[in-house]
Amino acid sequence: MSGFASANDLAEKTVSFDELGPGLYAYTAEGDPNSGVIVGPDGVVVVDAQATPAMAQDVMARIATVTPRHVGQVVLTHYHAVRVLGASGYGNPVILASEATRRLIVERGQQDMDSEIGRFPRLFRGKESIPGLTWPTHTFEKRMTMWLGEREAQIIHVGRSHTAGDTVVWLPKERVLFAGDTVEFGATPYCGDAHFADWSATLDAVAALGAEKLVPGRGRALLTKADCAEAIEGTRSFTTDLFTRVREGVAKGWDLKAVYDDTMGFMRPKYGSWVIFEHCMPFNVTRAFDEAKGLDHPRIWTAERDVAMWQALEHGTAMPSAEVPR
Repeated sequence: MSGFASANDLAEKTVSFDELGPGLYAYTAEGDPNSGVIVGPDGVVVVDAQATPAMAQDVMARIATVTPRHVGQVVLTHYHAVRVLGASGYGNPVILASEATRRLIVERGQQDMDSEIGRFPRLFRGKESIPGLTWPTHTFEKRMTMWLGEREAQIIHVGRSHTAGDTVVWLPKERVLFAGDTVEFGATPYCGDAHFADWSATLDAVAALGAEKLVPGRGRALLTKADCAEAIEGTRSFTTDLFTRVREGVAKGWDLKAVYDDTMGFMRPKYGSWVIFEHCMPFNVTRAFDEAKGLDHPRIWTAERDVAMWQALEHGTAMPSAEVPR
């Protein structure tokens, strides 16, 4: 039994479907993964697909309340299973992702799928409806533009942060940003596959867009410039505080367990009330520890590695020698 904090997170969340502007919507659920919706003249674009085809049906039901048009494109902001495995629930859409995201699916998509389903049972309701990995049908290197009639949607591989493939969808005329997990609001950033040293610069690029409305990866839709700025700076503060503290522990020669205990004590007073804090922190500190020791490319999480790490950090059991971060 893993005992992940998320295993006890079984309460249903209240879904909101907020209008950001004409034909623009945010599907949010009290800190669960969000989706974005753009209604075009010939079809609908969904930003992030949800975790299972069964869960995608709820997004489809919300879309049906505002338009009869079908979903023609799904944009994946990154590779994590909780974001992508619902794509087949939208019919047979074009699936867009950064080339870096596709490479990560090739490298670790199956392990990530098995890992995430084990960690978050509630988020994978209807997992039997998942046909397998979600593969992009179209990829791009830095950015591409989608024209929905006269509406411009820029799909930008904005930089490494939450993952190496992080992508945002930016509507420059409307000043609306679908930020994926580069930005969170009132929810703990998951950093198990992060690039801490790059995250702040990526947030600079996000901030430079000048969003007036923003849909974070988790948390409510942000409908003012002030809220957008608060979310960006809150994400920056969390990731910077965490990595700074972990690097200090590594510099002192502490082992992972000592760094984890110290970092939890340091972070909890300020951030402990954020959604999924207890669940994310063991993964976050483990990745920060690796990066502080010079490991640029995040190690692959597997269901077995998840359990070994959790037991070692939360219960003080020894990690198998192959799992001790170098």
